[in-house]
Amino acid sequence: MKKILLILCILSLFQGYAQQKELTLNDAVLGNYKGLYPKSLSSLKWVTTNTYMYAENNSYVIKNTQNSVIKTIALTDFQKAIPSLKRLPRISKATSSLFVFVHHNEQIHFNYHNNTINKKIVFETNATNNDYSDKANAIAYTLDNNLYIANAENSKIAVTTFTNKNIVAGQAIARYEFGISKGTFWSPKGDHLAFYQKDETHVTEYPLVNINTYPASLKNIKYPMAGQKSELAKIGIYNLKNKQTVYLNIDTSDEHYLTNLSWTPDGKYLLVAEVNRAQNHYDYNMYNASTGQKVRTLFSESNERWVEPENDAVFLPNSTTEFIWLSEKDGFKNLYLYSTSGKFIKQLTKFDFVVKSILGFDTAGKNVIVSATGKNPIETHTLKINLKSSKTTYLTSAAGTHNSQLKGNYLIDSFSSLNTPKNINIINIKNGNKKALYKASNPLKEYQIGSTEFVTLQSNDGTDLYGRIIKPANFNPEKKYPVLVYLYGGTHVQLVTNSWMGGAPLWMTSFATAHDYIVFTIDNRGSANRGFAFESIVHRNLGDAAMEDQLVGVEYLKSLPYVNSNRMAVHGWSYGGFLTSSLMLRHPGIFTSGVAGGPVTDWKYYEVMYGERYMDTPQENPEGYKKSRLGNYLENLEGKLFLIHGSIDPTVVPQHSMSLLKEAVDKGVQLDFFTYPMHEHNVRGKDRVELMEKVLDYILLHNKTSKVKKPLS
Repeated sequence: MKKILLILCILSLFQGYAQQKELTLNDAVLGNYKGLYPKSLSSLKWVTTNTYMYAENNSYVIKNTQNSVIKTIALTDFQKAIPSLKRLPRISKATSSLFVFVHHNEQIHFNYHNNTINKKIVFETNATNNDYSDKANAIAYTLDNNLYIANAENSKIAVTTFTNKNIVAGQAIARYEFGISKGTFWSPKGDHLAFYQKDETHVTEYPLVNINTYPASLKNIKYPMAGQKSELAKIGIYNLKNKQTVYLNIDTSDEHYLTNLSWTPDGKYLLVAEVNRAQNHYDYNMYNASTGQKVRTLFSESNERWVEPENDAVFLPNSTTEFIWLSEKDGFKNLYLYSTSGKFIKQLTKFDFVVKSILGFDTAGKNVIVSATGKNPIETHTLKINLKSSKTTYLTSAAGTHNSQLKGNYLIDSFSSLNTPKNINIINIKNGNKKALYKASNPLKEYQIGSTEFVTLQSNDGTDLYGRIIKPANFNPEKKYPVLVYLYGGTHVQLVTNSWMGGAPLWMTSFATAHDYIVFTIDNRGSANRGFAFESIVHRNLGDAAMEDQLVGVEYLKSLPYVNSNRMAVHGWSYGGFLTSSLMLRHPGIFTSGVAGGPVTDWKYYEVMYGERYMDTPQENPEGYKKSRLGNYLENLEGKLFLIHGSIDPTVVPQHSMSLLKEAVDKGVQLDFFTYPMHEHNVRGKDRVELMEKVLDYILLHNKTSKVKKPLS
């Protein structure tokens, strides 16, 4: 009888396993649209210091910090005032009585208590870079290369009227480096608008081809390549009252960068980090907003490798003179307190880990709240730091990745970890009390998937390296599995995090189970959130430390009894494409095949702002540029290398792949290539399914034990 029960139990388990769904590649790539990533509270944000909102069942729900419903606003309520609304609008700002959102070319202030429009601002239909000021009751926006303002009376007030297309106002400059994400900055009182401006007259034009016209047409973009002429930056300040513009008195004929623009709280001054083109020195300068004249240099910072200010000044509550500045000058990004008189007051934190951002201050203004990695660099936590004593308190305790929104004395904290899909809590930052708002179920519980595990390895210099290994469902340690190494390896990116599925996209676990593969990733030296020494090892020698650490990962894989070390493939995109190609060409015989998407193949073709920070100019570092140029190693190729590039890539321009292909033809080396017509630096939307099929089919076809021989010629 016991044997019969045992057999029935085994059959039941087998049947349950067999009934699990297959996670197809299509489902995995489009997982966000198919509900295969953990659900959350949509449009979750604070309304007041003790109420928050989220979207549910075609309505917005407002609750208090005790989780009691205050009000529900349905789509039909919006439609009473705006019949043309077909779906819930995306709320950009919420107050105790108003929702602010854009509908077509109107910004609407909707009173959700009486379902009426309080006011609206009309702007031009083709407007971009919209930036609203509640104080000014106005929107700054751009059309083509000029900057405009719309208010309740006028939809198009010209701030600039440049007919020369080389002069661009109101947009992000420096190609979005140095933390720059926009080009307009309203003053605290809304009476002035500061804006970035750039002169691209001497920046070379790069030709891209639009095949959607008949015949195809030329689309030139401005692209400053390393060692060549760059843009000239300016900062203007438009006075809304007298409609006059004053420019800061800065000479940028040396092509230095203007970054981290901040207003003082009284609106009298602008603070600007001025970084030299070599990016090894910056001055943090203060300018008079009325005259444009420089008042003083508050402080300076230099480093023989690079300096990279990325965060604006954050002024203390109720102060117009004291502010917090984030700097890596002691090796990790920490908080420093300065005065606008130029006085260094004190260092607030001395962490041996990275502060990512400042979230704000508590209601009393005694503590600053920050997001930081904490002691485990693959995690993100929220910390409270006392401004007087520097006492530090962790507000998030669960191991994993926390993303917090601060309002007054409360956090809305969204958290996930390797095995936790998503938990959302309200945390009282005064006493640490926590109230659960939402707990997501496992969206993959009905699917047949394998396991994801973390590994910690050591680089050759003893530095910890964090990796992620994905095993297939039905994993058998007695078998030998082929491997796909997925990598990026460049600065400002971290792939391995203690978040849901270890930060891995779903296509990896789908591929692992569908084809009995191990998928492995490691963050090498040079990647993000490990401090300046870890990242700056790449200086003047991009690729070297990354390859060394990726090979540490390879040796680890070879040590595993279930890995077939004769069947290892590698894939990456952008910097990961550069690293994929570098490994295939500079360390031949390790990988049978590689797929390099949007690869940098020669750093002299890359942009000034990023490229020169890490490599200096080609004139200053000819050996570094020569060593990293992939064409020098083409004859080494063993196995198969596949390049993929968007036809109108404005980031890693198509010349990278084309020049390498030309050199391969000249040298009689066979490379495979595919271009995605009219796609930019990455392939998005439904075409991404086709891309991943192409990438993974290539790996499956060519990741064989036998190596492809070198060419006969």
